[in-house]
Amino acid sequence: MRIVTTLPSATEIVCALGLEPVGVSHECNFPPAVRDLPSVTTSRIDADASSGAIDEQVLEAAAGDGVYDVAVDTLDSLDPDLVVTQGMCDVCAVDEVVVERALEEIAADPEVVTTDPHSVADVLADVERVGEAAGVPKRARDAVAALEERIDAVRTRTADLTPDERPRVAIFDWTDPVMVAGHWTAELVEWAGGRYGLADEGERSRPREWDEIRAYDPKIAIVAPCGFDLEQTAANLADLTDREGWDELTAVREGRVWALDGNQYLNRPGPRLVDTLEALGPIVKPDRFPDPPDESVAVPLEVLDRELEVDA
Repeated sequence: MRIVTTLPSATEIVCALGLEPVGVSHECNFPPAVRDLPSVTTSRIDADASSGAIDEQVLEAAAGDGVYDVAVDTLDSLDPDLVVTQGMCDVCAVDEVVVERALEEIAADPEVVTTDPHSVADVLADVERVGEAAGVPKRARDAVAALEERIDAVRTRTADLTPDERPRVAIFDWTDPVMVAGHWTAELVEWAGGRYGLADEGERSRPREWDEIRAYDPKIAIVAPCGFDLEQTAANLADLTDREGWDELTAVREGRVWALDGNQYLNRPGPRLVDTLEALGPIVKPDRFPDPPDESVAVPLEVLDRELEVDA
């Protein structure tokens, strides 16, 4: 089957099922081999700009022709049988409306699977939906069962924690303006042993007033901007660290601020959300998860600062 994906999480789902897409989005980079596949999407945003500049570009693009476009000629040449796209966020990736317009212009008439996850259960359901559409339902069920087993292994370690034993956690998925991660984040934090008082399960990410963050006073803060790797996160840390009251936050005073690769992990609703959960465990409850997360996934802020100084 000739499968085209239009966002990284869809690509990772397809590959986790042992399938190879024939075309992907311009943002797809995992597994590494997909980087060499034809790209069917383009962006009107300079992704290397600062967080504030990117926010301005997104607002301008959204008021005009949109953030993303589809390379119709490339899509036509790939002759897809199945297209996996998304309807969750038109800022994070090309949305289903843009894809549907492009499909009207090509010769093929593929099946379209639209993902719209707002919880971990939604992500697992998407794995099964894609597997069904791609003709590999058993592989999908097996993949979901393996992911659920890993989730349960984490949850078992924290199930007996009382509310007082669960630290307040804040996860930022943008820094200018400050945004608090939503969707599946509250679940992941709870399963990892924390309390996530800034957003309910399934609630969308949205900008927050800085005074709200200061009043919440997280005991653990994690910086994981959507679309940013650790290096780009480091380059934009001043968006937070220069704010009034940053040094007064309990997480900062106690040295419990982390940077997490939000591009590859937290903000990518595919199989590696479980990797994110496994990384959150030792950050939130190191007494229950003694092995620290891999440094390619998350590092303490002071480590990121040292690496930034060395590179400079």
